[in-house]
Amino acid sequence: MTSANTVTGHRYRTLEVPVTGGDLRVGVWDAEPAAPDAPDVLLIHGVTASHMAWPFVVDRLPGVRAIAPDLRGRGASNGLTGPAGMRAHADDLAETLDALGIERLTVVGHSMGAFVAVVFAHLYPDRVSRLVLVDGGLPLDVPTGVDTDALVAGILGPTAARLSMRFADEGEYLDFWRAHPAFQSDWSPQLEAYLAYDLVPDGEGAFRPATSYRTTAEDTVDMNTGTALSDALGGLRHPARMITVPRGLRNEEPGLYAEAHLERVLAANPTVRHERVDGFNHYTIVMSPAGADVVASVVREELAAGS
Repeated sequence: MTSANTVTGHRYRTLEVPVTGGDLRVGVWDAEPAAPDAPDVLLIHGVTASHMAWPFVVDRLPGVRAIAPDLRGRGASNGLTGPAGMRAHADDLAETLDALGIERLTVVGHSMGAFVAVVFAHLYPDRVSRLVLVDGGLPLDVPTGVDTDALVAGILGPTAARLSMRFADEGEYLDFWRAHPAFQSDWSPQLEAYLAYDLVPDGEGAFRPATSYRTTAEDTVDMNTGTALSDALGGLRHPARMITVPRGLRNEEPGLYAEAHLERVLAANPTVRHERVDGFNHYTIVMSPAGADVVASVVREELAAGS
């Protein structure tokens, strides 16, 4: 199934890719005007996000074909059955590239998507040319020995808590997000479209976020305590560039990577090129015009280096 509409510089469509447990929804932005040699980029969203987090960046990548799935358990892929985890997402990405006839491309991941990108590059090394990791991808500073709910709450906080909430309509959901400290200075129609896409009927006359808490919990545990990430970083052989920001999911300091912890993980992974970008939080580095300018500039540089 496909649908299409044209946005500035790209033609947007969606397709369903058969994967283990059902169909994966994938957004594709084809470069307009079409060019047979247009470079490809794979965009992987965060832990409770969807492919609709990426139009901010895509708008700034003229001449590039962008492919972005709703990871299993999120968006229109929330009906997929079976386990989640970094390896499951990596397998889904390989199926996506097969469906589109893409052999190899630059991979960009934000938040949890950066962890998925690193594992994908490890499990499918011939499919990846370069990696761009946006505020994620290297180990977080998390406590050991805590149970799943405590781990999820400690990392995601209200971002995970909202998954059990119900909303009367889209307006109430948008009002919930308008009060969120991460977006108070960066509200936009594109952001509204991203948020509205996340809302689905709960079957009882109200609405809920599409993201599955179970899948979120499985992924959070796997990326922080499983072996997939450590194995992937231990065998990292692709050029990798990481962007971090000083503020976190609620616009708080120090964000996901406090300075001392960041120094430690960068020292342990010396092949990863890093840059700290001031003025943004974990969301606005991707989902704001100024943040998307930064990310798109890095992506263009990596595409040029890869070519």
